[in-house]
Amino acid sequence: MSHIFDGYEKELLEFTASIARNTASLASLDGDAKAERVALIDSDVAEAEALVRRMDLEARSMQNPAAKDPMSAKLREYKTELARLKRDAATAAKAASSARSDRAQLLAGAELDDMHAPTSHSQRERMLHSTQRLDQTGERILEGKRALLDTEELGVSILQDLHRQRDTIVNARDTIHGADDTISKSRKILSNMGRRIFQNKLLMYGIIGMLVFAIALVAYFKVGGGGSKST
Repeated sequence: MSHIFDGYEKELLEFTASIARNTASLASLDGDAKAERVALIDSDVAEAEALVRRMDLEARSMQNPAAKDPMSAKLREYKTELARLKRDAATAAKAASSARSDRAQLLAGAELDDMHAPTSHSQRERMLHSTQRLDQTGERILEGKRALLDTEELGVSILQDLHRQRDTIVNARDTIHGADDTISKSRKILSNMGRRIFQNKLLMYGIIGMLVFAIALVAYFKVGGGGSKST
């Protein structure tokens, strides 16, 4: 199995454990502490989703089914588990929002009941402003997370395109290697044919030489025989 996939898996398990732990602790928190915990859960969910996308890309890049199939099976389980954790986190976030709304209503009611207490009114105003700033900060963090996720999705898309291009290059390289093998075989066949042609030429020249020698020998004996008879 891929070491990169194993590293992503280890990080994902840490984030899912953190999401489950923080979601379970929301019931014992109130006010700003609960809001901060919800923001932390949202951040962990975003990180976990990013890891799942990276794991998906790594699994798709595997060519060997013996390595790819177990990774795909694990990935399906993690996606199901993360979806469940997201539902639990959404329920917890909704409960936290309801709690903040109830707190604001209580503060507003207390302000109406105590219009003649300037010191308490000032404190309540500061508390409301602090809560608003905290909510705005949380929203900015979430917007930054969303922008980061959009950028990461673009990076994943680019990596997928590069992976497809790599497959194309690998296929082209295999085709070139096949053509090289064919050319090498053809070169060997031509070399063998040339060697045989050369051998045939040598044999033909040998036969021609032997025929010339035999003709010369026959002519010599005929001429020599004719001269002896004349004498």
